[in-house]
Amino acid sequence: MGKKKKVKKKKRLSLKVFFLFLIFEFAFSAATGPFIVFYGPFKNVKKTIVGAAMSTLSHQYIATTFLSDQKIKDILKDDVIEEINQNEDVEDLDFENSHDSNIERYNIEGKKFKGSMLVVHDPTRVKVGYSSRIPKSGELTSQIAKANNAVAAVNGGGFVDQSNDGNWTGTGGQPVGILMSNGKMIHNDITNREAKNDTVAITSRGVLLVGKYTLNELEQLKTTEAMTFGPALVVNGQPTIKNGDGGQGIAPRTAIGQRKDGAILLLVIDGRQVSSIGATLRDVQDIMLEYEAYNATNLDGGSSSTMYYDEEVINNPCDPLGERSVPSIIYVTP
Repeated sequence: MGKKKKVKKKKRLSLKVFFLFLIFEFAFSAATGPFIVFYGPFKNVKKTIVGAAMSTLSHQYIATTFLSDQKIKDILKDDVIEEINQNEDVEDLDFENSHDSNIERYNIEGKKFKGSMLVVHDPTRVKVGYSSRIPKSGELTSQIAKANNAVAAVNGGGFVDQSNDGNWTGTGGQPVGILMSNGKMIHNDITNREAKNDTVAITSRGVLLVGKYTLNELEQLKTTEAMTFGPALVVNGQPTIKNGDGGQGIAPRTAIGQRKDGAILLLVIDGRQVSSIGATLRDVQDIMLEYEAYNATNLDGGSSSTMYYDEEVINNPCDPLGERSVPSIIYVTP
């Protein structure tokens, strides 16, 4: 009997040692992993993680905790996004499809990603929608779309997961910059009307504005729909990323563009999944150029990336819970 007890004790001791070893390995990896990533020899891994972190408003701490501002700039220095101003006569574009009610759907496939493109022929049908709970919380893209009787929609601008009283809520209720819908300013935290900010806007004629605009300029151009986000990827038919991949890593993406004939392009790329890892900003730019975008810009990506069409979500959002709550969307009226 004594021998059996000894064997049991040894087994228990071995299991205890094994679990302690696992805990040690986990703690060691958690402590040293970031330093290996950010200061190790793996240049592409470092660039991808830093780029992905800096592309968000709420997860930049992943990079800034371990790296100085200068170090982050050095890592991303090869990924230059050129600033190009839209032609001053942008409002004079002659739209051929302004009375065409068709919406075309295309499957998008790259080496490492999958997505969907919607081509909305009549640009005047494209509007900005927003959560009815702003500033307390956001709503799902599909919820906001249904509330506006939309036939199609994608998620919109950026936000922070923090309420006015400083409590972190994680519900996407605080837009960043401006949010305008149907000519009404829903949110605005920009105090300097002459400050240029990355903007996605649509005028009363259905002209898509991308790039940096001031509040005064948006007013002069008779903007009715607007949000703050970027960067612009195609301006006046020219790509803004000519070197590198855009500096924001590989991630789920959402973007909007417009052809010269007025048709609006809505794009969503899935990411962070085995079947679709994600796309770079350069990938998104190249897709927009392939579909003849004259102007195009990046929208909020990551777990927010969602496309709603024909009464259902047609992509695979990477959030574990499915759709992510957001403050704003871009939708298509019936």
